[in-house]
Amino acid sequence: MDLNLLEKAIAIAETSLKPDVEEALRRALEVEEDETARANLRAILENVEYARKAGVPMCQDTGLHTFFVEVGYDFPERHRIKEMLTEAVRRATKRVPLRPNTVNPFTGENPGDNTGRHVPYIHWEFVEGDALKITLLPKGGGSENMSALAMLRPGDGIEGLKRFVIRRVAEAAGKPCPPTILGIGIGGGADIALELAKRALLRPIGERSDYGPAAELEEYLIEKINSLGIGPMGMGGKTTVLDVHIEWAHRHPATFPVGLVFQCWAHRYATVIVKGDRIEVV
Repeated sequence: MDLNLLEKAIAIAETSLKPDVEEALRRALEVEEDETARANLRAILENVEYARKAGVPMCQDTGLHTFFVEVGYDFPERHRIKEMLTEAVRRATKRVPLRPNTVNPFTGENPGDNTGRHVPYIHWEFVEGDALKITLLPKGGGSENMSALAMLRPGDGIEGLKRFVIRRVAEAAGKPCPPTILGIGIGGGADIALELAKRALLRPIGERSDYGPAAELEEYLIEKINSLGIGPMGMGGKTTVLDVHIEWAHRHPATFPVGLVFQCWAHRYATVIVKGDRIEVV
């Protein structure tokens, strides 16, 4: 595993959007009729282009760093992954550079390198084989502040979920810097629902759930949310969300947890894959 490549992945995530995200923003520009909405989308796309060309972060809030790690049982450097990810964040903070975003919740002390207690946070998944897949998700504070957990009554069901999500998006309005991508986690427990919601953000825009009822719910929510008229940056328009992604788990019969995670238009993430001698950033 290459520390320089991990640092490069962080730099890529912070300075460039995935093609599917940028294309979704361009499609939104084509369908918008409101001139204010179009002006906001043009400004976003100009910002994206400048950040990519200049190699600078596309947003002053470079986020808190979360890693989703899928590691094979036979991967030879399992014991070094956490150490290397933490060091890559430290190095990227200085060299990209990134805004130091980690503070002690009791004292406000900032270590200055985007690390700290449980940060960067790592979600682990162990699988067969000897490969390693690391996905980095830098998450800004504005969109993260709008995240929510609802412990619905089982009787509320999917209709209750719809009401909760639409109401929360309406309350959030322009605060999460729309157009957003919404990750929704359904089922499991409180912690599982929110983790599933954050994982859902990693699915490419336009890719529906492979479970029919979830895919139908995604389509329904996209249509209803975009009819709210919140629009880009909350200043009106047809595009409040670029996409809605749902992941789900079986739940206890007495609970109905729903996790909702907002991601701003600057949907930044990158993936490092290590398999044998092949190492790539995608």
